[in-house]
Amino acid sequence: MAADQPVEDFPLQGADIEAVLAALAAQLDFYVFPEVAETIQADIQQRLDAGGYGEIKGGQQLADTLTAQLQELSGDRTLRLHFSPMVLPDIEADAPPTPDEIARQCQASRRRNFDVNKVERLPGNVGYIQLFSFEPLDFAADTLVAAMALVAHTDGLILDLRYNQGGTPATVAFLCSYLFPPHPPIHLNDLYWSATDETHQWWTLPHVPGLRYLDRSVFVLTSPNTASAAEEFAYNLQALKRATVVGETTRGAANPGRGFRLHDHFWVFMPTGQAINPVTGRNWDGTGVMPDVKVPTEVALDTAHLIALTQLLEAGATGSARRELEETLPRVERSLQQKRQDLMANLGGNG
Repeated sequence: MAADQPVEDFPLQGADIEAVLAALAAQLDFYVFPEVAETIQADIQQRLDAGGYGEIKGGQQLADTLTAQLQELSGDRTLRLHFSPMVLPDIEADAPPTPDEIARQCQASRRRNFDVNKVERLPGNVGYIQLFSFEPLDFAADTLVAAMALVAHTDGLILDLRYNQGGTPATVAFLCSYLFPPHPPIHLNDLYWSATDETHQWWTLPHVPGLRYLDRSVFVLTSPNTASAAEEFAYNLQALKRATVVGETTRGAANPGRGFRLHDHFWVFMPTGQAINPVTGRNWDGTGVMPDVKVPTEVALDTAHLIALTQLLEAGATGSARRELEETLPRVERSLQQKRQDLMANLGGNG
């Protein structure tokens, strides 16, 4: 056993390694960037011919080694080989879920309120919606409609995606549609699938239930945990100049993909599609979505709230609306200042 191999690692034979590598090379035909796939396939074969994997004896060791190799050659952090000490189920990745599986997924999502975690009117009449994911539209539509109805009469809106790991593009398009007029439709994003040379376009919808949220400021909160479809939502609105992104740079996972079973104990995740924004002609893969107002995650909400209040005051609010703004603004300023001091203290203590 190699000195750096964990004692608990799963032992592999040479034939197992060759089988995993052969299956990996074959599945790379589905990788979204064919030229990169060819480079990786050639590199794997050269290393095999030179006995480059001879020191590998364990399952996790193989997964770690191949993941590092794949990511170095591709520059793609989402391309990853996974190891399981338990035998993986032999399930076709493209097989549609059964009705029972869909029912179980919906029930689990319902218990989480379809990841619409919080909806409220913040002081100063600023709406706030915290989303933990973009659940399938068939599941979440009614709850999202209700959330938008609750903030419909606010004067500014904060959408908190700091802990949102992603979801479905149809739900992204649905929620984006509330923020734009019904006509003309707005082209939001494209998903290109290289294996079939097909492009799926996503546009705003001509009809959404309830009132649209128009002619008012929108803020999107982000963090390094914001990923995938949540990044698309932020990127779409930023590119169309419909929202101000506040927080930290997002994870940088733009290209959709899926897992491929390679062996009883190994599977690989690889992007099989490419997001292409019609405004920028590119996406956020690897770079993340860059915030317009860069602040630590912990103070993003107070920062956006303060900007919204300041804008509303400067716009000339009068009467009770102005009084509420004038009372709220210093409270939010004090909260923001305290959180910044706490962050500095924590940094000092950790230093």
